[in-house]
Amino acid sequence: MPIVNRIADFHDEITQVRRDLHQQPELMFDVHKTAQRVVEELKGYGIQDITTGVGRSGVVAVIEGKSNTSGKTVGLRADMDALPLQETSGKPYASKIDGTMHACGHDGHTAMLLAAAKYLQETRNFDGKVVLIFQPAEEGGGGAREMVDDGLISRWGITEVYGMHNWPELDLGTFAICKGSIMASADRILIEVEGKGGHAAKPHQCIDTVVVMAAIIQAVQTIASRNVDPQEAVVVSLCHVKAGFTDNVLPQTGMIEGTVRTLDPDIRDMTERRLKEIVEGTAAIYGAKATLQYKRDYPVTVNHDEPAMRAAEIARSIAGADKVNDELVPSMGAEDFSFMLEACPGAFIFVGNGHSAPLHHPDYDFNDELIPIGASYWVKTVEAAMPA
Repeated sequence: MPIVNRIADFHDEITQVRRDLHQQPELMFDVHKTAQRVVEELKGYGIQDITTGVGRSGVVAVIEGKSNTSGKTVGLRADMDALPLQETSGKPYASKIDGTMHACGHDGHTAMLLAAAKYLQETRNFDGKVVLIFQPAEEGGGGAREMVDDGLISRWGITEVYGMHNWPELDLGTFAICKGSIMASADRILIEVEGKGGHAAKPHQCIDTVVVMAAIIQAVQTIASRNVDPQEAVVVSLCHVKAGFTDNVLPQTGMIEGTVRTLDPDIRDMTERRLKEIVEGTAAIYGAKATLQYKRDYPVTVNHDEPAMRAAEIARSIAGADKVNDELVPSMGAEDFSFMLEACPGAFIFVGNGHSAPLHHPDYDFNDELIPIGASYWVKTVEAAMPA
C-alpha cells in the first residue's frame, strides 16, 4: 500500500497521541482537554496560525503552501468528541473516565489529521492554503453546524471541504464513497398523547391513552410502506414509549420518542407532514388529543460530484483500484459533516477499520494501523486539489 513514507516514520508517535486521547475522552462541546492537546501538537509541528473556541470549542489551524496563486483553500475536518458508554475493550490504554469512551473512533480521526498536519507543515508541497478543522460535538450536538454558524467557511475562505470516517464493516485500508447522498438526515420526534385516565376496571368511562398510542405506533409504519416509493428510503423508528405508573390505572397521558431518517429532502418534508396528520388524526378517532414535535437535526450528507470522484481517485492511488468502492449504497446513519457540505463543495469518505466491534459498541477500538493510511489520504487530497 503506497502510503507516504514520511508519515509512516512517525506512525508510533501519532499512535501514542491517539492512545492518550483515548484514555481521556470528553463529551459534546466539553472537549477542552482534547482541544488543548491538539493545539500543543500543532504548535510542536511549527504551526502558528491557530484559532480556538470556534463553534464554542473547536480548533482551526492554517498551513500555507509554498505558493498561493491558486486561490484555493482546502478544509480537512476531524471530530474530537466521545460517547457516554462504559468501555469494555480491556485495552491497556482504555478510557480512564467512567461512563465515557471513544466508541466511534474520533480519537483516531483526530490523530490522522494531526499526522497529516505534521507532514503538510514540513513539506508545504501545495499551492494554496490548508485549513485543519478539529470539531466538537458530532455525536448529537451539531458541532459542525456551530462551526459553520461561527463563520468557518467564510472566515477562512474555504473553497472545498473534506471529511472521513472509519468504518468497521470495511477491510482495513479499503475505502468507500459515492456521489450524491451518502448518509441520511436525522430528525427527532416527540409525540405527546392525552386521553382520559381512570380505573382499569372501567375502560368505558375512559379514553385509553395506551390504546391510542398503540394505534399511532401502528399507523406511522404506513409512511414507509404506503407513502414512499419502494425504491426510495425512509426510516421512522419509535424508540421510547412511556405511559402510566401501575397495573390498574389507565393513564391520562403518554409520550413516544423516535427518529426519522431519509436520503431525500422532499421525502423528509413529506414524512414530517404525514406524521402530523397521522398523529393528530389517529388520536381524534379515539376522542384523544396528540401533538407532534418534529425537530430537524442533521440534514442529508450530500457529496458533490467532482470532489467525490477526485476523492475516489486519491483513495485508489493509496489502496489500489480493487480496494475502493465508488458506488457505495448510502447509509441510513447520519453525520453533521452534512452542514459543512451544505455550505461548501466537498466530499465525505469511509475508510476501513477492519472487522472490529461495531461503532458505538463498548468493545470498539480504533485500529492504529489506519493512521498512516488516513493521513496519506489527507495529504494527497490537498496535493491533488492544489498542485504545487
